Amino acid sequence: MMIFYLASWFFQTRFLGKQKPLQTVLFITDQCNLSCKHCSVFNHQNPTIKSYEQIREELQYSYDLGSRFVDFEGGEPTLWRDGDRNLNDLIDLAKEIGFFTSTVTTNAQRPFDWLKANSIWVSMDGIHDYHDAVRGQGTFDKLIENVKGSGHKALSANMVIDSNNYVNVADTLEFVKQTPAFQSIAFNFYTPAFQKEKDPLILDWDKRREVIDYLIAQKKAGAPIMNSRSGLKKMKDLKFKKVCWMCNYILPDGTRLNECVGKSYNVCEQCGFCMAGEMRSVMNFCPDTLLSGLNLRHQN
Repeated sequence: MMIFYLASWFFQTRFLGKQKPLQTVLFITDQCNLSCKHCSVFNHQNPTIKSYEQIREELQYSYDLGSRFVDFEGGEPTLWRDGDRNLNDLIDLAKEIGFFTSTVTTNAQRPFDWLKANSIWVSMDGIHDYHDAVRGQGTFDKLIENVKGSGHKALSANMVIDSNNYVNVADTLEFVKQTPAFQSIAFNFYTPAFQKEKDPLILDWDKRREVIDYLIAQKKAGAPIMNSRSGLKKMKDLKFKKVCWMCNYILPDGTRLNECVGKSYNVCEQCGFCMAGEMRSVMNFCPDTLLSGLNLRHQN
């Protein structure tokens, strides 16, 4: 079923020029239990927590657009509640509507062994002090405790690389290799939420290219890196035609965007969201990217 849909979707978008999303990033709350330095999606004063019915409508809307993969995000999505319903009810709902798979992105500060998502992405911005410098003292130890206790078979780390932690990329990759609970790790580069020419967290382009060259070499050597080599190469200079309509976004306040939120913030020239390169590589029919995507979106 999934393969047939993907083939049809590719034909319609690649050869008929239709712009149909394949993936939905759905922010279900901006409530969070951390205040990470590089994040703009947390609200400790008056958090937005969407209702089950609102999320149902947003899922159906996205499905009708063409999306078949949903990523539940926050804030911290495991905090979401509506009466006696929790995140598993949203995962069941997405499956009921027809989504092939669902993914949850978590900071892993709470146990998540109860989650039924097909895949779980753990935000881990380096190891030990590098992670704690971004997310708070003690957060790395708590993350590892919950990762090792999760028992989930499709668990991956996601590292946002910035000007402070880029020197820890190699050690982080090695840590993932040595941690059986992790299946793989994805790498992105810090992108400012708003246009900031002198944001101190932005990694300069020369260092960014060095990191990408390292990741490509490690990927070629068999390292468990989620990014494809084709996608990584495109992120070295961003000189490719964007196809960011492949993913639609629904923000905590209900705003619906038919492409990456970065365009609204006018930060595309500083883009570090490596899915941009992956999406372009899909449209270019790069075999390694297609294989990475299928491995990522496996059904269980």
